[in-house]
Amino acid sequence: MPLPATLRALQYRNFRLFFAGQLISLIGTWMQNVAQAWLVYRLTGSAVLLGAAGFSAQIPVFLLAPVGGVVADRYSRHRLVIATQTASMLLAFALAALTLSGTVRVWHIFALSALLGVVNSFDIPARQSFIVGLVAKPDLMNAIALNSSMFNASRVVGPAIAGILVAGIGEGWCFFANGASYIAVIAGLLMMRVPRHEPVAQPGSPLSRMAEGFRFVIQHPPIHALLMLLGVVSITGMPYAVLMPIFAHRILHGGARALGLLMGSTGIGALAAALTLASRQHLKGLGRWVALAALGFGAGLVAFSFSRIFWLSAAIMALCGFAMMIQMGSSNTLIQSMSPDRLRGRVMSVYSMMFMGMAPFGALLAGAVADRLGAPLTVAGGGAISMLAAAIFWMWWPQIRVDARKLIVAQQMAGGDPPQEMTGGSLELEPEE
Repeated sequence: MPLPATLRALQYRNFRLFFAGQLISLIGTWMQNVAQAWLVYRLTGSAVLLGAAGFSAQIPVFLLAPVGGVVADRYSRHRLVIATQTASMLLAFALAALTLSGTVRVWHIFALSALLGVVNSFDIPARQSFIVGLVAKPDLMNAIALNSSMFNASRVVGPAIAGILVAGIGEGWCFFANGASYIAVIAGLLMMRVPRHEPVAQPGSPLSRMAEGFRFVIQHPPIHALLMLLGVVSITGMPYAVLMPIFAHRILHGGARALGLLMGSTGIGALAAALTLASRQHLKGLGRWVALAALGFGAGLVAFSFSRIFWLSAAIMALCGFAMMIQMGSSNTLIQSMSPDRLRGRVMSVYSMMFMGMAPFGALLAGAVADRLGAPLTVAGGGAISMLAAAIFWMWWPQIRVDARKLIVAQQMAGGDPPQEMTGGSLELEPEE
């Protein structure tokens, strides 16, 4: 029985295994994110340390993602993802042990977060590049959107479970559940049938190969325009998440359960956006979607900062999640479609730097500003800057969309014949109307 168009990437066995394992694992990841933020806030009550915790988790991505991109383009992405997922599992169990034994201190959280950031520096470029090899190119957009759907379905379930568990039995069991959830994704990866990796000789030093990836991004305006907008939103808008415990406790007068519901609301909106993207079968118009989504995300943050009613705040967070996912998913799809496979890991490492690597600077800045001006003004300011960046991108995109179309056509022509298991799908090559 043929799958609906929205689920067409699931026709591939390897992608099904990846999808199922990641879904379980990511629920655990979101449980840990919420529980860890609450634990830092409970131990310190400090907005600055909330921002510092986010900084320690994500600064390694900014510093090391280019190295991870070179590794992803040189070695087996399949084996690399298995290794990084195993390391993430061990770190989650270590945090669980410290918390459940009652010996956890804030510096433990910072240290383990930094180590997880190092792991993610290699995991994100490898995993993003690995997805491309699991489906035929006409179904790439659907695979990326379903991957985003999985990410955001877990974002709905994980925080809600975390809010209940933290309020009932404490943060430690959330960390333990996250560690156990990695078993599913590792099992799925081991069950995959992937072609044997044949290393390709690459001229030059690792540093020169890293520079090649940056040159490709800089020399192609559509790619660096998308990444610049992503970076601005990541550093100014995304840090709202590290301040969410303050909104849940001091402003909306809730607790850990309220924090879980707010984060879950964001996930509901993002899941709806990912499913919307999954239903698309071409790239036309995605550049405009990126601009409008960034604009909507910034406006939502400004509205959220003024709300003092919990359910209104939750509804606004759902709209923010929708807009955020449209921007991230559309940008990811366009960049992957414009990048040659031999450079894909390095290009996606720059994507990781802009998406996650800029966030630690934003988290640290947001924590410091919130300590002086308060969380609402901090979030409103970040939203306003995101709106300004979206407006600039909106004016710039029409001038560079022809270049985007040429890059996409070039990669389609270089892609060769699709896998024999491919059953259909269409991909229009115009990224804009």
